[in-house]
Amino acid sequence: MWTVIVLGNTESSETDALNTVRESLLRNYFKDPGYLRSEAGQNDLANHLGRRLKTNREQVIPWLESFVGLNGARILEIGCGTGASTLALAERGAEITAIDIREDSIRVAEDRCRAYGQRATFLSMNGADIRRDFANRRFDIIVFYAVLEHMTHEERRTAMRDSWEMLEPGAFWIVVETPNRLWYFDSHTALLPFYHWLPDQVAFEYARFSERPNFREVYVERTPEMELHYLRRGRGISFHEFDLFLGAAQGLEVVSCLRDYLRSQDTRECQAWIQSGDAAYADHLKRLCPRLHSAFFEPYLDLAIRKPQCARTGA
Repeated sequence: MWTVIVLGNTESSETDALNTVRESLLRNYFKDPGYLRSEAGQNDLANHLGRRLKTNREQVIPWLESFVGLNGARILEIGCGTGASTLALAERGAEITAIDIREDSIRVAEDRCRAYGQRATFLSMNGADIRRDFANRRFDIIVFYAVLEHMTHEERRTAMRDSWEMLEPGAFWIVVETPNRLWYFDSHTALLPFYHWLPDQVAFEYARFSERPNFREVYVERTPEMELHYLRRGRGISFHEFDLFLGAAQGLEVVSCLRDYLRSQDTRECQAWIQSGDAAYADHLKRLCPRLHSAFFEPYLDLAIRKPQCARTGA
C-alpha cells in the first residue's frame, strides 16, 4: 500500500515532534515491554528517537552534499527504517520514495515526516522487488540505507543488480551503514570477534556465546523460520557481492566514502580512528587488495558509486 505524506510548514517545535515520534515508536515499533525496560532497549529507543537523525543531519547529509546536490534530487531509499534518514533527506529538498520491508517501521516513518512537516512517499515492500514497482521510474540516487546486511544472498543479488540497471548513466548508487564482512569484529549484530567470518550455520549455533541481550537466547532451534529471522538480523557484506552483481569492484567509480569525508573535516572521531589499531587493520586489508578503493576496507561500507556512461552489469 502506498502512502504519500504531503504537508506544509508546521509550527510544532522540535520537542513536540520528538514527543510524537516517541509515541509512534512505543505504539508501533517497540512492542516488547521487557526489552524496552532493559538498558539495551532504552539505548535502542534513544537511537531511533533522536541519535540517528542527529548523525544523519551532521554527518551523512553533509557527506552526500559534498558530491551531489540533494535539492530536487529524485531518490529511491531502500531500507528507510523508522524514517530518520528519510526525514534528513527531505529536509534538504529531495524528492524521496522510501521503502522498507517492515510495516511497523513505515508507520513510524510516516509519523516522523508528519511531525516535522516534511514530504515523502512510502511503500512497504522488499527491496528485491523494486523492478516490479519502479521499472519505469527514473532516479538520480538509489541508496541502500543499513539494509543490504538484512537481506538473504538471493535478495541482495536481485536488489543490487536491478537497482544498478535502473539507474541512468551518471546517477549515483550509494550504500550507507552496512557492516563489512571483512572486519574482525561484529559490532552490529552479535558483538563478537571474527563473527562475520563464520558460515551461516556455524554463526547461528554460535549466537549463544554473544553477550547481546535479545540475541543469544533467540537462536536455539534451527527451523526455516528462525534461520530467515536470523539472517534478517544482519550478517554483513563485502566487495565480493559488488564483483558478482555490479561488475568488478576495482573498476567501479567510487566517488566518495564517508570516512574519507570525515577525515577531510578533521573530526575528532577520525583523529581517534587514525590513532587506533582499527586504522592499521584497514591499511593491512588495503595492502592485500591494492587495486580496490579503500572504502571497501572500512568496518562499515559507506560509499557512493557513480554509474558510468557505458553500462556495466555483473555476472
